[in-house]
Amino acid sequence: MPFDPASLKFDDKGLIPAIAQDAATGEVLMMAWMNAQSVAKTLESGKVTYWSRSRQAFWVKGETSGHLQELVDFRFDCDSDCILVTVNQTGPACHTNRRSCFYTAVRGGETVELSKPMT
Repeated sequence: MPFDPASLKFDDKGLIPAIAQDAATGEVLMMAWMNAQSVAKTLESGKVTYWSRSRQAFWVKGETSGHLQELVDFRFDCDSDCILVTVNQTGPACHTNRRSCFYTAVRGGETVELSKPMT
């Protein structure tokens, strides 16, 4: 059965959360937003494309930084309201120059920084 991006459940702004996971390690790298067009662009090009809410424009991950996300697998959850893209990540995924955006944890009631920016 052919996939239709319109079959996904987008919020009232036409967006859906997309989680990026490293295909090789399983590490969760980041979360961003997609709309129906960025879903289609991602599937057509193999380059993960998000929707930037601040710029109101498409954002091909790594287009300016070189920290590309090559699509390996595209999945969505049981409610069709969240996307999981597994990717081959080149360089850091986070704008803070860390491998993952999820570099802060709460351990024993304290905030802990799990990783430093890559050099």
